[in-house]
Parts: sequence; structure tokens; C-alpha cells
Amino acid sequence: MFSASTLLLLFLAGVNAQSSASAKPSAATPTVTSLADCHLHGLVQYCMPMPSGTEIAVTTAASSAAASALPSSYADCHTHGGETFCVDRNGDDVLIPALSSDSAGSPDDHSAEEKEADTGKENCHFHAGVEHCTGGARSSATDLDRCSQVSRDYNIPLRIGSIFVVLATSSIAVFLPLVLRRFAKFKGTNLAFTIIKQFGTGVIIATGFVHLLTHADLMFKHECVGELMYEATTTSVAMAGLLLAFAVEYVGCRIIESRAAKLANAPVHPESQPSSISSTVKPEDNAQTATAPVHAHAEPGDDKLSVLVMELGIIFHSILIGITLVVAGNSGFAQLLIVIIFHQGFEGLALGTRIAGLSPHRELTLHKLCLATMFALITPLGMAIGIGARNSFNGNDRETLIALGTLDALSAGILVYVGAVEMLAGDWIWGELRTAAMVKTASAATAVVAGLVLMGLLAKWA
Repeated sequence: MFSASTLLLLFLAGVNAQSSASAKPSAATPTVTSLADCHLHGLVQYCMPMPSGTEIAVTTAASSAAASALPSSYADCHTHGGETFCVDRNGDDVLIPALSSDSAGSPDDHSAEEKEADTGKENCHFHAGVEHCTGGARSSATDLDRCSQVSRDYNIPLRIGSIFVVLATSSIAVFLPLVLRRFAKFKGTNLAFTIIKQFGTGVIIATGFVHLLTHADLMFKHECVGELMYEATTTSVAMAGLLLAFAVEYVGCRIIESRAAKLANAPVHPESQPSSISSTVKPEDNAQTATAPVHAHAEPGDDKLSVLVMELGIIFHSILIGITLVVAGNSGFAQLLIVIIFHQGFEGLALGTRIAGLSPHRELTLHKLCLATMFALITPLGMAIGIGARNSFNGNDRETLIALGTLDALSAGILVYVGAVEMLAGDWIWGELRTAAMVKTASAATAVVAGLVLMGLLAKWA
């Protein structure tokens, strides 16, 4: 027989259990039964929870075509393990993060989604004219289709004016060493000329490693390229560029040596030789000349072929610099332009000193002027092409990124070969700096490091 107090306690316990059950729905029966009135805002689909609720973000499509194929409603919403799923028109379960128990609070409306996007810590910047975003976590509701063409504002008068600025900078930088060598009577062994020359060596090496190799790696690892089957693509293409530069120079040297040997073995008519020369040359002098070893490495400044190979690598990436500079949006254009001006100035000095060292050393010959003019014009030409293609250029297109990355990596390999072998080793191992005085050696070494550091510093912004 239960007492009255015991019956009262049992009654209260039953009431509490009933209220708890009504307050917490079954795991298999969520408060939202379906989603209706689904519509798009960009690539983000929003739906209205039924029977009642606030509009929520459901999913983000990968492309415009996928967005148009999304259903207009979802039915039979149910929960498994704290995650809510709704059934689409194909009968497949679709996870609804905004309704799942691990989502943050109640479903967000449009303003909340936009606020989350605005307060994110994502850092978007331009590298080689292509936008790269790092850091932060974009929610599915604010994730943009980064691989589609981005509409940007372009200040056309500013871009047209910048062509002449870059043209003037490139021209002054590349022609200055030629003018100094011709009119200021700078010798190849002059201390000031040596400092400029070694500064250029550092610039070329840093351009190959820090700028071009880094840019190529960014292109190949871009999210719109996807996962490449071969992880060492960047360095492999750069290695191909290095071997290409070596092959061109090696074959060219073989051809030059073959022609020189034919000229040396050609019969000489006695009447073409002054009698005074033959009478003054002793037999032992002829023997010594015939057995004298040929220098293993030609002076890099006298090697037209090595300068031509270097300019080939510079031209490849200079035209890319011009194109990608002007297709960058207004937000990053001014900063990129300043960096490119310094880049062209340093690179022009590096190339100009090598062109000025070609024989005849103090003459402004036609081939010297042509080499310098090619460098001065190539980046402005790329900028003009970029202005014309600004409305159709998609820096996030997979094929475009792969093409840019390939050319950058090839140029990197070429410049690394020329900078390390022809310029650094050519001057320091086989050239004048091998036995130079301490003051000259220290000054040249400081110039090399300065070129490396300054050009490496520019990679922070471009």
C-alpha cells in the first residue's frame, strides 16, 4: 500500500519525464521537415525551412552550370548522429550544415553570412598578375567560384601611361652601361663597372630562383589547377630549361669551333702575307703557338652566344610580366607597377653590362643596340597585349595557369644556368676576379649579395 507522499512523488516524476520528452525531439524527427522556395544568390543556394523558419544557406555549387541544376526544394529531412539530411529530387541525401547540431547556433540569414565573409582573415594578393588567397576559412555560403573569370575594374588611362613609364625605365637601365662604356671610357676591369656587373649577376640569379621559380610553383599549386599527377612538375620544367640553355650554348660553341678550325686549316696564299711577318717569326715560336692550350672557358663578356641565351630567358618572362601586370585589378596595380619598375631597372642593368662587354668593347655596334632594344620593348609590348586581352583573360583558368607556370619555370632554368655558370663562375672562377685585388674582390662580392638581397626583397610584393 503506497502512502500519499509516495504517490505524489511518482506523479511529479512522470510529469517531468513527459515535459523533457516534448522539449527534445526524436533524433530521427527534426523540427524541419522539408526545404522549399530554393533560389540562388550567385553560386550559393538558399532555401526556406518548412513548416517555418528563417532562410538558410544550403549548398555552394562548383560552377554556374552546376548551380542551375540544383533542385528547387528538398523533402523528408531527417537527422543522423547530430547531422541533418534532406532528400533531393534524385532521392539522394544532402547534408544541410545549417541545420546540423555542430553548426554554429541557429541558421544564419544573408546578412550574417556576409558579415562572416567580411570579418574573415583571408589574405588575397596578386602574384604575377594572378590572384592568390591564403589564410582564413571561407564558409560554404560565401565560397566564390575562384576558377571563373573575375570581373575587375580597370583604369585604362593609368595602364596606357604605365607602358611609357616601364619603357623609359627599361631603356635607361639597359642602355646606361653601353653609354658609360662608350663615352665615359669605362673599361671592363674598372671598379665601378665591375660593381654594376656583379650586382647584375646577383639580380639574374635571384630572378631565376626567387621570382620565376616561386611564381611557377604558385601557378602549378593554384587551387584551380587541381592536384597534378607529378609533384615535382615545377623543378622538372626548370631543369628542362637549364638543359635547354646548356644545349643551345654547347651546340653553338661546337659550330663556332668547327668554323674556326676550318679557317685555321685553310691554305694561305704567300702574296696575302707580308714578307716581314714570316721573316720575324722563328720556328720555335710556331711550335709553341701550335702546342699552346686553348683557354677552357671564353670570357663571358665576349661570348655573344651566352648573352643571347640570357636575353632569351629574360624575354620569356618579361612578356609575361607585361601581360599579367595590366590584367591585375586596380586594387593591386599600383603596388605591382612600382615593383615592376624596380625589377626592370635592376634586370636592365644586369643585361646592359653584359651587352656592353661584347667585343668591340667600346663601340655601339648594331647587334648591341638590337639586343638592348629588344629588352626595352618586350615588357611594354606585353603590357599592350594585356590591355587588349583584359576582358577575356582569365588568370584562374587551368590551361592559362599551366601555360604561365611552364614558361616561368623554363625561364627560371635558363636564368639559373646563365647566372650561375656564365656570370658567377665565369667571372669568379675563370675570369678577372679569380686573381683580383682584395678591395676589388670585396666590392664585387658585396655587389653580388646586394643584387641577391634587393631582388629577393621585391619578391615580397611581386
